[in-house]
Amino acid sequence: MGKVAIIMGSKSDLPVMQDAIDILKEFKIEVEVDIVSAHRTPEKLFDFSKHAHTRGINVIIAGAGGAAHLPGMVASLSPLPVIGVPVKSSNSIDGWDSVLSILQMPGGVPVATVALNGAKNAGILAAQILGASDQSIQNTILDYKESLKTKVIETSKNLT
Repeated sequence: MGKVAIIMGSKSDLPVMQDAIDILKEFKIEVEVDIVSAHRTPEKLFDFSKHAHTRGINVIIAGAGGAAHLPGMVASLSPLPVIGVPVKSSNSIDGWDSVLSILQMPGGVPVATVALNGAKNAGILAAQILGASDQSIQNTILDYKESLKTKVIETSKNLT
């Protein structure tokens, strides 16, 4: 069973990042959650990024608002896949600064980026990454996608 680390730049990001925590727990995937600020705790960021893979972490989800350096810095230091969640914060320019800061990574330092405040999709993507080599998780994802289909069909039946 894989393990996902969910980190964020500050506690104010938690309401957005909670969606990733919730979906991964729903999928029964072990989650580690922490606050790691690229600007206020750079030593913690370096330690976390360089050692996450040695602690059994398989995927990292990093949420950040404003300048949003956290996902890219983690990706520059870690061999693990990093999924960035741009967070629309109080000091943000409608969230675009966060989106572009995470999305526009230089060659060699990839960060998979989801939509603004798209933590749920980050959790699903992390599960899909783990499911590529874990049949149990892959089956959970297949069941989840089937439930989405069923919900749409049921909703469609009740339109009139």
